[in-house]
Amino acid sequence: MRVGRDLRVAPAITAREGYLVAGRIHGTKSVYNQIEDVHGRMVTLHDGDVIVGVLGHRNALHGYSGYVPEAITVGDRLHLLNLGGVIGVCTSQNPEVGKPFDVEILGAVLTFPDFEDRSGVPAHIGMNAIALREEPRTDVPVAFVAGTCMNSGKTAAASRLIRYLSREGMTVGGCKLTGVSLRRDTLSMMDYGAKWAVSFTDAGVVTTSPETSKRVARGLVRYLADAGAQVIVAELGDGILGEYGVQAILGDAELMKAAGAIVMCANDPVGAWGAQRVMTERFGLGIDVVTGPATDNAVGTGFVERELKLSAINARTHPEEFGAFVAGRLSRGL
Repeated sequence: MRVGRDLRVAPAITAREGYLVAGRIHGTKSVYNQIEDVHGRMVTLHDGDVIVGVLGHRNALHGYSGYVPEAITVGDRLHLLNLGGVIGVCTSQNPEVGKPFDVEILGAVLTFPDFEDRSGVPAHIGMNAIALREEPRTDVPVAFVAGTCMNSGKTAAASRLIRYLSREGMTVGGCKLTGVSLRRDTLSMMDYGAKWAVSFTDAGVVTTSPETSKRVARGLVRYLADAGAQVIVAELGDGILGEYGVQAILGDAELMKAAGAIVMCANDPVGAWGAQRVMTERFGLGIDVVTGPATDNAVGTGFVERELKLSAINARTHPEEFGAFVAGRLSRGL
């Protein structure tokens, strides 16, 4: 759903996830003080700036948690919950990001789908969204990139893998299946060589949940396969025990039939150990390779290889080795 610099707003606001609202920023911040524009550029916010955001919830360990209130009227003060423009009521914050910006609600953003319609309708990100087909396709191998928590190196690993696969001549589709709306990760996938890169936002979902994640994941994987991807790299935003629905995806037997490789990003050796237990005991799945900060040097890689009997390759420092290893796993499904 794209909006221009000139738009119309209405006082009647639908207080549900996905609806666009205009708001005025109040306050000044020195950290976590930016918003992503429609092109993916980060713009620093200042007191008095007017923005367009989307109503949604967030449950981030290293950021904010918040929800959409039952009713919203013009003049209400809500909060900016993430860099992607998600707006709601903040209930908890990580001290590293400080208090969120206050957002004074100015009205509901209107769109005019009918040429002669002058009244408009409230804009929703589901308008013009990808039509999801949930019937799974398992003939295109998927590398699922999961992590122990947010900021564990998932996007870096997914991007390095995409670069390797694309340089090997494969047509790569990238997707982010869970999390909270932000274009940064899919833009990184495109920068590294993905022919297509889509996320749950493209499917009309602001923030994934256990109720939405499986449907979205099936639909996006099917979309990329139908588009012509020979291999798909799918990032699972947040952690395997987070609240954005990763468990529902890992527990979907049909989706896991397409899993050519499972990459686990861990922040430390304990996280790698716990991830192996969770994947094996809860989902009956194996991990093909561990990467992320836990593999930043020989201390971590040695633990993973010796104690967990798993391969450990740092995607940032050894991208070729990492890419070749995962490609070898994926080749079994090609």
